[in-house]
Amino acid sequence: MTITVFGAGSIGVFVGGSLLAAGADVRLIGRARMGERIARHGLSLTDLYGRRLRLDAASVPYTQDPAALSDADLILVTVKSADTAAAAEAIHAHAKPTALVLSLQNGVGNAEALRARLPGWTVAAGMVPFNVVQMEEGRFHRGTEGELMVEATPGIDRWRASFEAAHLPLVERSDFAAVQWGKLLLNLNNPVNALSDLPLKTELSQRAYRRCLALLMEEALAVLHAAGIAPAKIARVAPRLLPFLLRLPDPLFTRLAASMLRIDPEARSSMWEDLQAGRRTEVDYLNGAVVDLARSIGRQAPANQRILDLIHLAEWNRPAGMKGEALYRLLSAPAAGMHAERGAG
Repeated sequence: MTITVFGAGSIGVFVGGSLLAAGADVRLIGRARMGERIARHGLSLTDLYGRRLRLDAASVPYTQDPAALSDADLILVTVKSADTAAAAEAIHAHAKPTALVLSLQNGVGNAEALRARLPGWTVAAGMVPFNVVQMEEGRFHRGTEGELMVEATPGIDRWRASFEAAHLPLVERSDFAAVQWGKLLLNLNNPVNALSDLPLKTELSQRAYRRCLALLMEEALAVLHAAGIAPAKIARVAPRLLPFLLRLPDPLFTRLAASMLRIDPEARSSMWEDLQAGRRTEVDYLNGAVVDLARSIGRQAPANQRILDLIHLAEWNRPAGMKGEALYRLLSAPAAGMHAERGAG
């Protein structure tokens, strides 16, 4: 049974490398720069629990050629959301229809987009709760906790043992739309972290940045409520309580929300990583999803729109780290001062 990771970035390499180290038959498909990095350094996988795995370059089957999808029995789609349509075209052209396609992407609409373009394939949604950062010399570091969640799907059971062996147990959920919105609420911190230019633990330890996240979450929760969507509990705290908890003074937050700060000091958001590398971010599929949902029901989401605009500006001209107080003033101002086009970047 062959597993092919399509879109081998930080998450794809960590998940694929973990499965490979556990004895699974794995292929990685990705961009040239990642292949060059693996060829130069091999793969080193570390996590917040102290686990450390090392794979030499020769033992990592890596290619840029989507034709490697041809013998896949399980395809893990880990491309950025903007590349979902292109990934579906490649799968349609090269993969066998009996392959199970599992989307391990951020956002709420990727599995549906894959299904629309892959009639006859079994496509399931998945959710990666943890953060992976690319470090120096081929090291990929998982800095936060959480278990992979997958949509209840026929055929997923045959893969359960492989993921267990890789210390990536699969949690099957039947309410997956709610799970995706629950994860998206947490991902609203990605642009806050990217603009702060700080590690996640440092950022979340400062009330000024947490107030920014609370504002974004509270606005998103109001939009979801108006749309009749109840997000699932992904963190250890119910979604409706998160804004209140985030606004607590630092000493009280540290005591009451210790689990939220159980983050490796090295962890940063993938959006921060994209800005540092000069890549387009996924903000349109995170905060942008809130803005789009609000618009679809005749509402507005001004704070999420403003941070969307800020990230688009940062994609053009990467700024120095913003102070939490300054960011909060921008997000909570009565009128937006930026008008970047949706989808620009």
